[in-house]
Amino acid sequence: MSESTPSPDYVPPLPDARQSMTALAVRRGTGRLLQSLGFAVLPEFTLANGRRADLVAVKGDGTLWIVEIKSSLEDLRVDQKWPEYRDYCDMLFFAIPTTMDEDLMPKDAGLIVADAYGAEILREVDARPLAPARRKSLTLAIARVAAMRLHGLWDP
Repeated sequence: MSESTPSPDYVPPLPDARQSMTALAVRRGTGRLLQSLGFAVLPEFTLANGRRADLVAVKGDGTLWIVEIKSSLEDLRVDQKWPEYRDYCDMLFFAIPTTMDEDLMPKDAGLIVADAYGAEILREVDARPLAPARRKSLTLAIARVAAMRLHGLWDP
């Protein structure tokens, strides 16, 4: 392997450095859970309204979930934009670390508890199916972003 060739276990840097180690651990465990449920997962996806979803997940049947990661109570208190994600998914979830009190999380969203190795859904809410046109638009946008990121890995 040449010096410019990354090792097989190379993980590219994040698009930004805003995530804490706790948030990254929750993201990893939640991603593993979502994949085990048949979802393809894309982190840090910007929605049409300009909001950035921590995780978007797409299932083979077109089901779209958004997961908002909250790494601490302070993170939850200062970030009140999460209701704006509802119009872009069939189900909205919060994912929190095992050290956070689940009773403090809003009850009108699903709840996932995670660590770096896995996660568990503690609460689901009723699905609110997207309109077909929005589902198609979102699915295409997610596919394009994922493909561009993949291209960036092999041709930086």
